[in-house]
Amino acid sequence: MISVISFAADTPFTNANNWGATGLMEIPTARVLETGKYRVGVSQINPYRYYYMAISPIKGLEIDGRVTEALDVPANPDSPTWKDYGNNKDKSIDLKYQFIAEGKYWPAVTLGIMDPHGTRKYAGQYIALSKQIYPFDFTLGMGNGRFGKQPLAASDREFNVEMFTHPRQWLSDAQIFGGIEFSPTPEFTLMIEYNPIKYEVQVGDMVQKKYFTEAVPSKINFGARYKPWDWAEIAVSYQRGNQVGVNLSFDFNLEKPLQPIFDLPYKEKKEEAANPLAERISKGLYASGFSDIGVKRVDGEIWIQATNEKYLFSTRALGVMLKVLDQILPADIQKVNIYLTDRGIPVIAFTTARDDLALFEEETLKIGDYWPLAELNTNVHELPEMSKKHKQYFFWGVKPEIHSLLNDPSGFFKVRAGASAWASVQPWKGASFITGVEAYPLNNVSTTNEPLSIPVRSDCVAYQKKDMMLSSVMFEQIAKTKYEIYGKIAAGLLEYQYGGVDAEIAKPLFDGRIFTGVSGSVVKKRDTANPLKFNNSDLNDNYTAAFFNTRLNLPEVEIALDVKAGRFLAGDKGARVTLSKYFKGVTLSAWYSFTDTSVFSDSYNNGYHDKGVAISIPLRMFIGKDTRTVYDYSLSPWTRDVAQDISHRTSLFDFIGRNTKRYLDKDSYMMQ
Repeated sequence: MISVISFAADTPFTNANNWGATGLMEIPTARVLETGKYRVGVSQINPYRYYYMAISPIKGLEIDGRVTEALDVPANPDSPTWKDYGNNKDKSIDLKYQFIAEGKYWPAVTLGIMDPHGTRKYAGQYIALSKQIYPFDFTLGMGNGRFGKQPLAASDREFNVEMFTHPRQWLSDAQIFGGIEFSPTPEFTLMIEYNPIKYEVQVGDMVQKKYFTEAVPSKINFGARYKPWDWAEIAVSYQRGNQVGVNLSFDFNLEKPLQPIFDLPYKEKKEEAANPLAERISKGLYASGFSDIGVKRVDGEIWIQATNEKYLFSTRALGVMLKVLDQILPADIQKVNIYLTDRGIPVIAFTTARDDLALFEEETLKIGDYWPLAELNTNVHELPEMSKKHKQYFFWGVKPEIHSLLNDPSGFFKVRAGASAWASVQPWKGASFITGVEAYPLNNVSTTNEPLSIPVRSDCVAYQKKDMMLSSVMFEQIAKTKYEIYGKIAAGLLEYQYGGVDAEIAKPLFDGRIFTGVSGSVVKKRDTANPLKFNNSDLNDNYTAAFFNTRLNLPEVEIALDVKAGRFLAGDKGARVTLSKYFKGVTLSAWYSFTDTSVFSDSYNNGYHDKGVAISIPLRMFIGKDTRTVYDYSLSPWTRDVAQDISHRTSLFDFIGRNTKRYLDKDSYMMQ
């Protein structure tokens, strides 16, 4: 008797197709990446080469980004400014949402939207159904545009989804596709698919005129995949009846460090037990990653303050402090008060009974029982008077830097790679004097473009092409007042392109559900020849920006929505909307702007919406121990002047970060 098992999960059939989406070879399936996973890869099936990435920020949603390179098809061959660009290339973003997960008796159902904006060379919308009868996975779908009878038109200024706007047109244009995957082992998969693409009618395709003047020999594609490790896969295929394809992809989990994070807990030596209590506590906390440590005892109550220098999450820092205190505090201490500070500014006050702490550390009380017994307060702006040990005034850091410039006529991908270093002195509470330098031994940034009508960023290459630069020389003061109001003022050479004055006020509301505030800056361009000078001495020749800022925090799903509304550097007024998703320290963001671009006289900025993606990755993901160091990388398809602001060393919304009651409640499990 043969038994057939039906699985509801998408695994193990969540692999990349030619262009990076979860699928077989050319066609997609109804499968999507697991939440929190991302994929990068490269594939080639002549005459296409794809560079792609994909991510699943929330359950059921997959976002795919790709660059399609047309092999041996030069971009603008008649223009001398494009002579170094190489093969023609196209950028696109696709969305894929699985709105019905597979069940025992029904398939997974996914809706896909391909390349909905811009040139739309590979646009289309599809519906796909996939049913797993392990070790087989069956897919059937239909789509228009790229998969349909006719290509879709370009749409430079807006998003088009014909499936919704013209459903009858979509239905009449759509064609059927399908395929089967067979995975006899977790490492090996065989594939066969029916690919309906009519390459010869895809006139918007960069390669159609040269390579597809008539129908391809076959619409049946065959392939095999091999997965030597959980995070790597290679696929080989035979497609269109005349081409061999290769696809190499790598999958990672944003919520899982490459190495388990472990910090050796502090253990007090027996001979130190006779030392004064304040000395013992200070030594234990300093060895555990804290500085500016103060200890004060009055009868059966003790107060401790410390700056967290090491731990990315404040609740993790609190947990480490509690472990140190539990092994040191004498039995006659009844109440423990902890103040966690950042740059000398109190951000959290935490109070616990000594008996509760002991029960928690011996695991009689679990975190869900212990957390409500403690008192948490983020509305704290003053610290009790106490002497401090291990006070630090000087700070420094070095980290690698990679910056890219996309789609310039002198070359599609320009990059500068090197390192940045900074040093700061913090003479008093909330104050910092900072100097930063950057060096790029690898730097091929250049441009054949001229700066646009109001060049607030379109002239950035004049700065970025330098192999060494003085990135900042500035003073910054942060303060926190009663009612949890934060303020910041900064002055000096604020970033590589601008210097001046920058100010901000912010306040969390409703236990951190909403952040609100205002900010503004008055800046001048820096001289490209002399890093300590401005480009001229005319005080009226400056740029001003002013914003009303709001952030909606949704810790339940680890999502934040930011809106920055007001006047941007070039004088265009409007708003920039940023959506961020958090994955245990990793932050993935995407932004889009809506501004009045009539202030620009050039056609490139006029009508344009600034957009892009960014990622912040903590170093702790790679080194197996905790650290607050974070690497930031952003990518925008074009360098334009629309909706631009200066770079801020400190954003108050980020300074507050997760130090609000809602997030601290969510992160309380990290204290264990």
